[in-house]
Amino acid sequence: MSIEVNAISKSYGTQKALDNISFSIKKGEIVGFLGPNGAGKSTLMKILTTYITADEGSALVNGNDVSMQQKAVQKSIGYLPEHNPLYLDLYVKEYLEFNADVYKVPKSRIQEVIDLTGLTSESHKKIGQLSKGYRQRVGLANALLHNPEVLILDEPTTGLDPNQLVEIRNVIKNVGKDKTVFLSTHIMQEVEAICDRVIIINNGKIVTDKKLDKLISVEKEQIIEVEFDHKIEVELIAKIPNLQSFKNIHNTLWELTFLTDIDMRPTVFDFAHDNGLKTLQLNQKNKNLETLFREVTKE
Repeated sequence: MSIEVNAISKSYGTQKALDNISFSIKKGEIVGFLGPNGAGKSTLMKILTTYITADEGSALVNGNDVSMQQKAVQKSIGYLPEHNPLYLDLYVKEYLEFNADVYKVPKSRIQEVIDLTGLTSESHKKIGQLSKGYRQRVGLANALLHNPEVLILDEPTTGLDPNQLVEIRNVIKNVGKDKTVFLSTHIMQEVEAICDRVIIINNGKIVTDKKLDKLISVEKEQIIEVEFDHKIEVELIAKIPNLQSFKNIHNTLWELTFLTDIDMRPTVFDFAHDNGLKTLQLNQKNKNLETLFREVTKE
């Protein structure tokens, strides 16, 4: 396993940030780590990178204990923290040369990570002259400099515009082909585009841990919101074919749930016609990762 977390707990005073967290990540997986603000995401990432220690439990990164073998852990991971610390007065190459000396890696590696992260056109500039998107690329290039086996990325696309977001997403997806990536983000489309698996945390506890394809297939409920021209009885609505569940939202407005890939709107329309009803509105609201996230993290 690339990452193993066993019964990790961490408190700040009376506030429990992590409560008995356990999971493992295989080599080569790209795992999205999701949760509301304050759920404990950054705390766990700081524990895995040896920045802070857990109160209870243990964690291994590439077989190295984060509390007992800190240097070995640090050598085997690339870390991009949420607030990317950079020396703004240094040129891009100058900054990477400085860190190459720290990591004791060949200078030839600098051009490799510049090319890999799409920094070539900006590599002659000072970091302070770069846009937020290119500064994120510098942070990612630095995280990749020593060719780590594991990448830990904490909110790598925060504050980026849509074009920058797509660019950084592609960079992460590309470098993730031969590395383990543990990625936290608030952007659900990011997870759906990049990740193989999703772990959702809420109030310091894991509430979901599934492969993305299984998560989408299992949770793929088709929700149809329909408003008829007058009130109808529950016994009648229950006769709609393939109906999994239903809810009367208000008066003549109903929410109907089906577990199928087939568009059920024609069926609902036919039901209305056959029973002398008119449909005033008929909307499909398919469940996606964002919907699931709201469901499992709501208080």
